[in-house]
Parts: sequence; structure tokens; C-alpha cells
Amino acid sequence: MSVRFPLGQTVATPGALEILKTTGTSPLLLLARHQSGDWGNVPPEDATENELSVEQGFRILSSYRIGQERLWVITEADRSVTTILRPDEY
Repeated sequence: MSVRFPLGQTVATPGALEILKTTGTSPLLLLARHQSGDWGNVPPEDATENELSVEQGFRILSSYRIGQERLWVITEADRSVTTILRPDEY
């Protein structure tokens, strides 16, 4: 996996941490997928938007199914922070 953009500081919400713990999923795996351009389960138009966002410096959002749950990974436009969160924590 190649690195396509910087993540900045990485953080996770309490709900995301609980899902990661419960499912035994490494947050590093999600961050690596996100940073390499594997956007997970996003609609084609969102994947296209992410590609533009990498090139133009806009916010990037990935969505991953973890067990029966879903987690988002969002990198801010200025690349200062990347957050792992549940959609309802947005």
C-alpha cells in the first residue's frame, strides 16, 4: 500500500474505539487502507470525490464495514487530523 496523503494527528471517538476493541480490528489497518486510497464502502461518486480531494487538498472520507457496524475515517482538508468515528458520532 502506498501513502497518498498525510494523516496528521490521528484520533478516534469512544464509539469507534469500542467497535475496534469488540471486533479485534486494528485502527492501523483502517488508517493504512484510507491513506492508500482504499475508500471502503463508499458510493462511486464519493470515491471520485475522494480522488479529487487527494489532488486538490479537500476533506477525504472512507467508510468501512466492521462486523455489523460501520466506521468512517475522515482526513481534514488541511491534513492536520484524521478521525475514526461511527457515523452517528459525526
